[in-house]
Amino acid sequence: QVQLVESGGGSVQAGGSLTLSCAPSKYTSSNLGMSWFRQAPGKEREGVAAISTFGTWTDYADSVKGRFTISRDKSENTVILQMNSLKPEDTAMYYCAARSGGDWSRRFQESAYNYWGQGTQVTVSS
Repeated sequence: QVQLVESGGGSVQAGGSLTLSCAPSKYTSSNLGMSWFRQAPGKEREGVAAISTFGTWTDYADSVKGRFTISRDKSENTVILQMNSLKPEDTAMYYCAARSGGDWSRRFQESAYNYWGQGTQVTVSS
């Protein structure tokens, strides 16, 4: 059973930056396809960034392209989401998700993921 431990998040003013980290326990993160999803109050959960096994491919939701970067830190066995130029509409609970391999075309489908973190809150004030 893979457990995902998230860290980072918090409150920041618009235009600021935050970094989220996700570390899978008892598993090498590079063997997992991983993504970050977010859910704002009253809205459905949406995928914002995805990285394939071994970091071959990355993809982003249109709303965060050019501002968010997903990457792997192999030394720390973590996946990082660097969020820059944050906007109030980025306010949400952010969730790390992981799966063993999988179809890249399903990278932003919740049902494609086996493991989920507990979520970390990101709040951006104007």
